[in-house]
Amino acid sequence: MSVVWRDEPTGARGYLVVDRLRRGVASGGLRMRAGCTLAEVTDLAALMTLKEALVRSPDDRYQPFGGAKGGIDFDPRDPAAQDVLNRYIAAMRPLIATRWALGEDLGLHQSDIDAAVTAAGLRSSVQAALPFVPDGAGTGLRRLAEAFAAEVDGIGLGDLVGGFGVAQAVLAVLADRGEPSAGRTAFVQGFGSMGGATARYLARAGIRVVGVCDAEGVVASADGLDVERLLATRTADGRIDRSALRPGDVVLSGAHWLAVDCDVLVTAAVSYAVDEGNADAVRARYLVEAANASVTAAAERRLLARGVLVLPDFLANCAANSWWWWTLFGDVEPTPASAFGRIGRTMRELCGQVLTGARAESVAPREIARRIAEANAR
Repeated sequence: MSVVWRDEPTGARGYLVVDRLRRGVASGGLRMRAGCTLAEVTDLAALMTLKEALVRSPDDRYQPFGGAKGGIDFDPRDPAAQDVLNRYIAAMRPLIATRWALGEDLGLHQSDIDAAVTAAGLRSSVQAALPFVPDGAGTGLRRLAEAFAAEVDGIGLGDLVGGFGVAQAVLAVLADRGEPSAGRTAFVQGFGSMGGATARYLARAGIRVVGVCDAEGVVASADGLDVERLLATRTADGRIDRSALRPGDVVLSGAHWLAVDCDVLVTAAVSYAVDEGNADAVRARYLVEAANASVTAAAERRLLARGVLVLPDFLANCAANSWWWWTLFGDVEPTPASAFGRIGRTMRELCGQVLTGARAESVAPREIARRIAEANAR
């Protein structure tokens, strides 16, 4: 099902695509960016169906919903962005109340969505899922609130779990190839919640983060960036404070984001960042998709032909979505230790299974991950 919405005051377009319902509900985030299209949202909704099913465990209280995605073609930095978001949520209210459970995605913070949901008279952005919480909606929502209130070294847990999962995926790739993390290098494209947390946990694992990219360009250092310093001065929309850089850090234009030598490239910004036009410029041996649909199908084929391993988005970045549901349903405690423990185990097991299968059958990791998700959905 596809819904196209037009905002009368601004002319902005908004979209909702439900790829599949399971138990009558579909799950997926809402993004806001200038240039967002129905085709993009459709692709992302299909990926959400796979992401939901991929981590299914029969023993969990939470069992997967279907996949959906929302998108608004509007600049999230525009002063009118919250008003546009409010009107979009109000228009989608009947579906949010009964069919679509949503959270933050590119360009939006959960607090923005929560404000719009409250203004629309809804209890929660995941209201459609609440009837399925076994110990009651109130208990589940209290767990979520407690989890979102938790911080780790000055950053909210909700802004860390996704990137922590991506970092665990990177470590799983290196382990599969018999490579220690110490001495390896990584470049992270994007420095918002996902990219920033990925960089933090890669650095803490001993990987040198030799470059990151934000909306203003690239910051690089062959010796490794001081990721904690960058995080401490990062703006709310993921921009790095250039005035806080160290003397040896190099500032480059955004066009150079593929020019920095690294072992691992993490795409954590926009969809379709790597396409046929720039795939041959990728220098990394491993590409891990932290952003949804960040590598086009044609680009992935070119990379695989060159021997570049591509870990697909619906596997690499599944931790944030899973953590939401595990917390709401009570499969993890609303604490950093419980969240990171479950995410670490899940990512190591899933990535190991996918990479072993891909190597045994000489196919792309995406194919094995898709098979697992489809088998779990049956």
